[in-house]
Amino acid sequence: METLGIGLFLLIIMMMLLSGGIWIAMTLAICGWIGQAFFVDTQPGKNLFSAFWESNASWELAALPLFIWMGEILFRTKLSEEMFEGLSPWLNRIPGRLMHTTVLGCGIFGSVSGSSAATCATISKVALPELKKRGYDESLALGALATSGTLGILIPPSITMVVYAVAADASIIRIFLAGFIPSAILMALFMGYIAWWSIRNPSKVPAADPPSSLWQKIKKSGNLIPCAGLIIFIVWVLIAGYATATECAAYGVFGSLVIAAYSRSLTWKNFWEGLMGTTRTSCMIMIILAGAAFLTKTMAFTGVPRELAEWVNNMHLSPYALIGCLVVVYLILGTALDGISMIVLTAAVVLPMIQKAGFDLIWFGIFIVLLVEIAEVTPPVGFNLFVLQNMTGKDSNTIAKAAIPFFICLVVCIVVITVFPGIVTFLPDYVMGVEK
Repeated sequence: METLGIGLFLLIIMMMLLSGGIWIAMTLAICGWIGQAFFVDTQPGKNLFSAFWESNASWELAALPLFIWMGEILFRTKLSEEMFEGLSPWLNRIPGRLMHTTVLGCGIFGSVSGSSAATCATISKVALPELKKRGYDESLALGALATSGTLGILIPPSITMVVYAVAADASIIRIFLAGFIPSAILMALFMGYIAWWSIRNPSKVPAADPPSSLWQKIKKSGNLIPCAGLIIFIVWVLIAGYATATECAAYGVFGSLVIAAYSRSLTWKNFWEGLMGTTRTSCMIMIILAGAAFLTKTMAFTGVPRELAEWVNNMHLSPYALIGCLVVVYLILGTALDGISMIVLTAAVVLPMIQKAGFDLIWFGIFIVLLVEIAEVTPPVGFNLFVLQNMTGKDSNTIAKAAIPFFICLVVCIVVITVFPGIVTFLPDYVMGVEK
């Protein structure tokens, strides 16, 4: 329990620094330094530099600034406005109307990017200004974007899923297939809440546009064709195996530039502004990743995640009590670690426990990804909260408060797949057969 005390001490230090206005990345690095300097026999300086280099020297991470640049191009040209104008007639009679684009956009883009941060940053850059301009409730939009951005790691392909599959020695294709139905359920829950909220708060939803004929809807949707074609192309080349996620991001940037130039909305001014906006957002995300990587090293050295997992193992719980206890453990870890680190640091202890309790490892992969999604919007180290904080200037706690109803939707989804595990395993078993 002494090890768990170290983890609690570092968490308290982190909350004090964040409440004092210290930069997020600096807070994470400071907590990592304190943990290594006072509780571990190692060299904090050497580990700091190695963590900063390892966290950013990644080919996969190259997709992040490219996808953000794609969002900047859409945001700074007429393309985002044209996309919303094309969607508006079809969503006009649905409660919540254009607010549903936050969920739909994150779902579509998440299938391309495979990254929660890239999905949240890109769709926020496009959707928030348009929704605000049209008079939609900003708090609801922030909550929807913070949580819907996490779809980037649930809808295949997903870097987090790949990490889990490697750690569990499971089939990556099966894990990918298992993510489709839960992601659809989660999107339905998000959109259902938006519709319910809009019915309860009609004064906070802009008035519906005048009814339009089917031909008028199709005509307005012509604006969607270029961007929709680009997204379909990116998804197709990725699923077909013709390109990696990073290469798809490059195609997205090139395609956005071509479409913007063809529509005569691309100028040297907005090209340069988009490039600078991309640089600022990418640097913000990467420096936070670096700080989180250093804190993760500290957690690994102190053994906090392993100690938590072994503590649960020693309780000899029933299968569902074990699942409930693991939910609490991963939620605690999610306040201080990123999702991939949570999986890597606990897999060796947790996975044998899960197999012994009789749970399917493919099912548990989706279960743990959903827990990682919750961690992305859990203070103080909710990564999507940091992304939106940087982009909007809103306090991360304010964004976290706005995300609470959608947080509950995530919990409901976890309960559903726990009670009905066949929801997760049906598609991989149907497509690839029942043999594991």
